[in-house]
Amino acid sequence: MGTADAAVYGALGAQWTRTHDGKQKYGGYSVKPDVPIRMSDGTILRGNLIRPVGRDGKPVTTKLPTIVNMTPYTKMVSALASEVMNYPVLVPQLIDLLNGINLQGTVLSGYNELVGALRGGLIQTFAYDPKLVKSGYNMLVVDVRGTGFSQGTWQVFGQRERRDTTEVVDWASKQSWSNGKIGMAGVSYSAINQLQAASDDPGKLDAIFPVVPGADLVRDIIAPGGGLGFGFLVPWLTLVNTTKMIPNVASMLNGTFDWTWLADRVKDPLTYFDVLLDALVTRDVRTLSPKTRSIVEAGSARRASFDTDLSRVQTPTFTIGGWNDLFTNSESRMLSSLSQLPNAQKKLIMDDGYHITSSSNFGRPGHPPRIDVLARAWYDKWLKGIDNGIDRYAQATLASEPSGNFLQGPSYPLPGYTYQRQYLRGTPSRSVNTPVAGDGSLSSATPTRRATREVKPGLSTLCDRDAAQAAAGVTILFDFCGKDTRLSEVAAQTFTGKKVRSLTRISGTPVVHLRQRLKATDGYWHATVNIVSPDGRSQIVSMGQLMVSLRAVDRAKSKYAPNGDLTDPVLYLSLDHYNKVRPGQILDIDIPMSATQAALKPGDRLRVDIYSFNFPKAVPLGPGLWSSQLRPQYIEIDPANPSWVNVPLSKPMR
Repeated sequence: MGTADAAVYGALGAQWTRTHDGKQKYGGYSVKPDVPIRMSDGTILRGNLIRPVGRDGKPVTTKLPTIVNMTPYTKMVSALASEVMNYPVLVPQLIDLLNGINLQGTVLSGYNELVGALRGGLIQTFAYDPKLVKSGYNMLVVDVRGTGFSQGTWQVFGQRERRDTTEVVDWASKQSWSNGKIGMAGVSYSAINQLQAASDDPGKLDAIFPVVPGADLVRDIIAPGGGLGFGFLVPWLTLVNTTKMIPNVASMLNGTFDWTWLADRVKDPLTYFDVLLDALVTRDVRTLSPKTRSIVEAGSARRASFDTDLSRVQTPTFTIGGWNDLFTNSESRMLSSLSQLPNAQKKLIMDDGYHITSSSNFGRPGHPPRIDVLARAWYDKWLKGIDNGIDRYAQATLASEPSGNFLQGPSYPLPGYTYQRQYLRGTPSRSVNTPVAGDGSLSSATPTRRATREVKPGLSTLCDRDAAQAAAGVTILFDFCGKDTRLSEVAAQTFTGKKVRSLTRISGTPVVHLRQRLKATDGYWHATVNIVSPDGRSQIVSMGQLMVSLRAVDRAKSKYAPNGDLTDPVLYLSLDHYNKVRPGQILDIDIPMSATQAALKPGDRLRVDIYSFNFPKAVPLGPGLWSSQLRPQYIEIDPANPSWVNVPLSKPMR
């Protein structure tokens, strides 16, 4: 069931940290900006080449392994972040000062988690790590097509963009400063294209270290559960479309300005905002634009470009993910999906941070080593052949929610867990000490009486963990929302179990099976699985949503318990399976939830919250919104056809 021992950090972690932070082979490095890299279609991408220098101050002539980072956030930002973070004396002292401010127990208690990311190695992985370069690596940070100073129009993981990445890798392997060994690095977008490159050109990469990556972008962030991922997509598209318009000022001053770059930006200044608007306002799926339809139609080239076949990957892969991350759906499946890799070549750490706070406590007692330390050890092993023990690190290193302590094991989910139904009952639990839309109970026994619970849409989910997840963690400054969902529950029908008598762990993906009816032809459900502490605090450990019209489950890709219950439903999320309902029709649905590793301590209770809206994380697509009319929805408590949450438990619950 997993162990919590010193191997999370241990002697090996201390050794890797000393190696990374100690004296390096080379005393400095140089940055060659805006290196032109011509793609096969003639488009020129531009990258910063960072190389170690010798005592003469010139780049060394030794051929070295090269780490490639493809970024849409402009390499100029990466360079600035790297230089600032590695400014001697001042920045380390400033980080220590910021981390020394303790706001725990105040209204701004999320401050410490946000600032903690500065010390966990995330910034060095997002940008480039001078210590890694000085240890004997080249770094190549390249602006993705249509972003930064690169020519072309931004494709957002289109097929041409994916080909660019493999061409850059091939180009780097053949340069005079390269020994042919190529790794990749980066966070988020730069982590996704690592997986894509390893899948698209199997065997050409020698090591990758993706931090908070996705592999199934439609289910991860574009249309989770069939709702539009509004909370993340709008600010993210705004960010990239804004930064891609920043010109190369140096080239303007020295007369080398790239007019092709400008022409390309004029062609498409607001990439994918037309799709976003179309998805929100269109009333009927038949009138969606072809560009929008291509995303929600199975088998289209555009839909395929958002998906990465991890079973093709032959490159040693160390993944950093998180239970609160945008891409938990993909990250939690990483070990099982990388089916070609032996255990020594695939590792997964899932922490309890958000997208921008991943690793905020790494390097501290009880936590894994810093990300930059782990990355150096991974590259040293697979690019330089150094036997440093990183291949013997546990396959799965998992933060246990809500406490955050780590367990380690051979897989995720951890072995030894069994799915058990906990039934929704109309009987009040009498455990709720704050206002809720309805108080029901949760039990291993089926309900004995019929009941109907009305669920009205509301905006209370503005203050919960799902909203913080959609904002990539920015809003956790106010963690009374992210770490206590009682404010959100004012609009929820809650179902709460009895106190557990002994430590009970959860490992895997819960599923909410709901007997429901609608007043309209479509509806939208949002569910959370919570752990309620004796003081009443309700903390989300799993969340999910579902558009009723897109409820169809791909049975070939989904997983089932021996009794036939769904344990990991995978929705088609395509117009081929779009199916509205008759008003008043009673039918069963299964809501896919996010994976978790969690623990109920003696005295804790399990709770399921049911909502009919989930703003701002996701909103119904235009056709669903107009069909649903945001009318009330109903849960039917029926002894003959019960509703339940299916939970993977270490021991049975009452």
